[in-house]
Amino acid sequence: MGLLLFMIGLTPFTGLAFAVVIVTIMYFGIKVYVGKRKQSIERDVGEGICMECGSKILHKKCPNCDYS
Repeated sequence: MGLLLFMIGLTPFTGLAFAVVIVTIMYFGIKVYVGKRKQSIERDVGEGICMECGSKILHKKCPNCDYS
């Protein structure tokens, strides 16, 4: 919805065709950024986070606390 409003606001300055191209590039750019960020978070979290110390759980055990 926000990109549609951005396109409407951009239209008087650039023309409809150019505004559509800009908004389309922004849409797919945001999709790629969110996907990469989601993969990064999943890679950092691993199997989970220890509730005691907050470190990443490896092989179903916390390397700092040795809790399972």
